[in-house]
Amino acid sequence: MEITGFDHVQIAMPPGGEGEARQFYGELLGLPEIEKPTPLKARGGCWFEGQGVQIHLGVEANFVPATKAHPAFLIRDLDALGQKLGEAGFAFKLDETVPGRKRGHIFDPFGNRVELIQDGDGFQQRSGD
Repeated sequence: MEITGFDHVQIAMPPGGEGEARQFYGELLGLPEIEKPTPLKARGGCWFEGQGVQIHLGVEANFVPATKAHPAFLIRDLDALGQKLGEAGFAFKLDETVPGRKRGHIFDPFGNRVELIQDGDGFQQRSGD
């Protein structure tokens, strides 16, 4: 097998969305922002990094939200985060289509779909069931 791991995911956003990205991915999801490499700063956007995950929010001039394709994040306390997101005006919808997996979906400020999975219920964590 040639692939040895997963490095990052890039999510598109419209021009000027950095503030909303920082509020959603940084403050609400708890991902610290990291500095973009100097040659990439002029493109706009922002990067975040957490335990085992790096997210690059990149500016796309003719932005169209990804409503089907999505990243899936493992969450320490899904119930608490779902409540926090709801209080901030983001509707978290539980998805019970896969029995025994506590997970759901939310849309970021730009309309991109994001899956949230209770840590321990991830597809790589429980691949044998």
